[in-house]
Amino acid sequence: MVLTKEEVLELIPQKRPFRFIDRIVSIDPERAVGEYTFRADETFYAGHFPGDPVTPGVILLETMCQTGVVAMGLYLLGLEVSREDVAKHVTLLTESEVEFERVVRPGEKVRIEAEKIYWRRRKLKSKIVLTLADGTPVARSTVGGMGVPRDRA
Repeated sequence: MVLTKEEVLELIPQKRPFRFIDRIVSIDPERAVGEYTFRADETFYAGHFPGDPVTPGVILLETMCQTGVVAMGLYLLGLEVSREDVAKHVTLLTESEVEFERVVRPGEKVRIEAEKIYWRRRKLKSKIVLTLADGTPVARSTVGGMGVPRDRA
């Protein structure tokens, strides 16, 4: 079954305040593109860093993973099983390597572009690039994750 980008977004288990995808721009068996605007009221800015807020690197990696592993993984799983069965899975991070090039400030919009390296036995490995909306590079990563039934997570 081919899931629409709206269905994939709905199936992502992370919700506010820990969902870092506002919309899925495009998704297919090879690529996924998402966008997110970091709001000034995000809870982590209060302590990271007071007076000079910066989005934590771990949050940027999470942002990359939510589009490039979770959303894409749900889409790929949907090609193999029913929508109901897709909803019974959660994606767990298995590996990551990331390089950061610049900081992201409150109010900045980012674009996440992911390319599938492989999908086998419900494990997805993706190459992901995070940029500002204007194309300015922020981070690059290679990330792996695996879909597992929620009752085994």
